[in-house]
Amino acid sequence: MKLSQLWKTLWGSPPPSDPDVRDARLFFVIVTLVLGAVTVVEVQAIPELQAPVRLIPFVALMALHTVLYWFSARFANTLRRTLGYLAVQAAIVFILTQFLRDFGSIVSLYPALLGIGVGMLREKRHIAWAILVWLGLATLNLVLNLGLAALPTWLMFAPPLTLFVVIYVVLYLRQVEARDRAQTLLRELEVAHRELAAYAARVEDLTLAAERQRMARELHDTLAQGVAGLILQLEAADSHLTQGRAERAQSIVQQAMARARATLADARRAIDDLRAAPPAADLEDALRHEVARFTDATGIPCAFDFALTTPLPEATAEHLLRIVAEGLTNIARHAQAARAWVNVAETDDGLTVEVGDDGVGFDPAAAFDQPGHYGLLGMRERARLAGGTLTVESALGVGTRVKIIWKP
Repeated sequence: MKLSQLWKTLWGSPPPSDPDVRDARLFFVIVTLVLGAVTVVEVQAIPELQAPVRLIPFVALMALHTVLYWFSARFANTLRRTLGYLAVQAAIVFILTQFLRDFGSIVSLYPALLGIGVGMLREKRHIAWAILVWLGLATLNLVLNLGLAALPTWLMFAPPLTLFVVIYVVLYLRQVEARDRAQTLLRELEVAHRELAAYAARVEDLTLAAERQRMARELHDTLAQGVAGLILQLEAADSHLTQGRAERAQSIVQQAMARARATLADARRAIDDLRAAPPAADLEDALRHEVARFTDATGIPCAFDFALTTPLPEATAEHLLRIVAEGLTNIARHAQAARAWVNVAETDDGLTVEVGDDGVGFDPAAAFDQPGHYGLLGMRERARLAGGTLTVESALGVGTRVKIIWKP
């Protein structure tokens, strides 16, 4: 942080407890008090200064010298202005020491000038030149006022005094810069915190949307499929009763009762957000059960071929089971098929599941766009969630093939 920035910190509107503000103001206050004390002491100690002809210009120069310290930051924006400011201050100090002509005045006035020069210049080569010029002016001033006899004493005082002033100013400015960096980091952290809060809100919204979609799939694949299967079974039982086949109708009614219980259990599982899907090792039995239930309910023969030796993740097995169940439900409700099939086969890089029929077929593009038909959309979403892709091959009069390609 340059002195111009420090000035803004000083005279802006920072909190009163800001340590940078307290320290910087304290520095200028101390300089003012020291220069004021030097003025009072020297006027009392030197009778010649008490004469108005010398007192007025001396006090005026000392006041100007003090005020310029407080406004030093206004001259720190360019090197030319800085050098001009330091030259004016050096000239004022040189003139003031001509009034005083003692060792103490030089030791009092020149160190503050060196400190402000180091603070304004900042670059090492400029600071080195400032030290050389300061030592040269102070030595010349001392020799002119006190003669060569004072030179040994000055040479003893000058190195440690110079070192002390430079180290003090450099350490202070580094402390100010460190605090400025800390404040900058704090502001950046606050901005990052706000951004993270906004991202968290977006993630929450996306999570809620994904959860709504998941619950919609669960309700469709439990309640909707279960009720659709019950309707098919009841229609089949009604048909058998109409034709006088009471035993066959009773068997289907018993199957419908079992399906109703299973549907109720699935609905409760979906509502309670409990996962009761069969593990991958039981996928073959679960699919075989779905195929058998489909054939019993519709009378449509359904071939089943399962050639899978590698266990699947539980979530993937659940999604595949739901997709097959939905595919069979669609065949029962819409296909008017004479036969159907379910094939599960391993490939070199994954798994292929196919649900097909030889029914009337349909237009897949139009079916996906129809409102209120969520079966195909749910199948596609489940395939995506399982890490695979779903394709539907169908046309009017040629049947339908639903394929899921899954790659681990």
